[in-house]
Amino acid sequence: MATSLNQQLWASADILRGKMDASEYKNYLLGLIFYKYLSDKQLREVYEQENGKTDTFPERSTLYAGFMEWYEEDKDDLIENIQPRQGYFIQPDRLFYHYRIKADNYEFNLTDLQAGFNELERQGEEFSGLFSDIDLNSTKLGSNAQQRNVTITEVLRALDEIDLFEHNGDVIGDAYEYLIGMFAAGAGKKAGEFYTPQAVSRIMSEITSIGQESRVPFHIYDPAMGSGSLMLNIRRYLIHPNQVHYHGQELNTTTFNLARMNLILHGVDKERMNLNNGDTLDADWPSEEPYQFDSVVMNPPYSAKWSAADKFLSDPRFERFGKLAPKSKADFAFLLHGFYHLKESGTMGIVLPHGVLFRGGAEGTIRQALLEMGAIDAVIGLPANIFFGTSIPTTVIILKKNRSRRDVLFIDASQDFEKQKNQNVLLDEHIDKIVSTYKKREDIERYAHVASFDEIQENDFNLNIPRYVDTFEEEEPVDLVEVNTNLLKINEELVQQEQTLLSLINDFSESEENQAMIESMRLLLRGGHDE
Repeated sequence: MATSLNQQLWASADILRGKMDASEYKNYLLGLIFYKYLSDKQLREVYEQENGKTDTFPERSTLYAGFMEWYEEDKDDLIENIQPRQGYFIQPDRLFYHYRIKADNYEFNLTDLQAGFNELERQGEEFSGLFSDIDLNSTKLGSNAQQRNVTITEVLRALDEIDLFEHNGDVIGDAYEYLIGMFAAGAGKKAGEFYTPQAVSRIMSEITSIGQESRVPFHIYDPAMGSGSLMLNIRRYLIHPNQVHYHGQELNTTTFNLARMNLILHGVDKERMNLNNGDTLDADWPSEEPYQFDSVVMNPPYSAKWSAADKFLSDPRFERFGKLAPKSKADFAFLLHGFYHLKESGTMGIVLPHGVLFRGGAEGTIRQALLEMGAIDAVIGLPANIFFGTSIPTTVIILKKNRSRRDVLFIDASQDFEKQKNQNVLLDEHIDKIVSTYKKREDIERYAHVASFDEIQENDFNLNIPRYVDTFEEEEPVDLVEVNTNLLKINEELVQQEQTLLSLINDFSESEENQAMIESMRLLLRGGHDE
């Protein structure tokens, strides 16, 4: 079962968990799982070359023996058959299974693993620099070479007990994403660099695929792709998921490498993968065909700083708006970059902080221009505290280029969530409600409103959701006559109780030692005055 695979893979991190924080040990574990996946995949490919396509495979020891037999008989023939099919070839002494054998014989050395990484990185652009964030000489693995060797050996053994191919390709990829999510949960603020919660990914993917479900090929672009999970979700809503082409850009090299691994593990071949390690807010990318896409999705860093240099006023992405996003808040720079790369028939979804809906200055000018173009299709308010690393409420803005109307659908989903530990979570029912409301585009009391352009104009192009969706619930009117009657009744009961207590005090034996106490009680019950 997938859950079992998730648990097995997550448990294998126990060896590293006490040595470093989640943002660090994720690189080791995810990198080693990826290397094991490629190694085991190669053994299976060789077996199928010799025995034909099959759903059942023998033990890996048998697969390895068959591989070695062919390799020793005709190494060149084996490589010629395997490398073009899978895009790489791992030499016998660099296979993950071979490392396990050496570990069992106390012969494994970290230099062997490093050599395997280096050789794979030389086999194509999609592998170049892929393992650069795995520092096998880090003192966090151990204070000396022997201790570091022992640590990695233990991880190798733990991972080698797991049969990744007991499950289909989707399950392997989903398990990898499960791990990415678990690492995000433990990474705190650093999680925002590489992970968008699955619920938000689902909302954006489903909405941006509406009306395009059968498009072939389908091109999706994420200019701040993180681990690539946001892009990968689109395949769930398309009729031909194997015809999706993924285009993404990521500034952080570590995260860029993670995205490449994630896509490869999901079965995305290099012909359908166009990724760039670069700055979205610098020179435009992509600048060659295709540079406009059916779906653009993005969860950029919120209110990041950027240069806002004058040269961008003549940049095709920004020039038509006459203003640039402020240096201290690049939110609209990301939005306009994505919008520029959207096809006329496409749909874009971007997650941003609520400030973009109402801030003035240059942002107000850009927002007004987008509204006058009819580009803003919907504004969806999400609950606070659903993202790792930030508790602020966010909004999903849906944009299109080919709209004939200029109205905007507002959805206030800020109160629809389930609280789990330190995080608020969107459940399936909450996601379905958002998507269904978007499709129907109808007013729902205290939840959704379709605002006309005139209404938005009257609000000075301020898109703050409470201006359009009134979530205030009136309290039931108070019956003052009934309240007064109840108060009089309670007062009568208090008087009766007071008289009863005074009577009891009068019957009490009044010795000299408690005379003062009794007199004080009488005064208290009479409001401090004698009769």
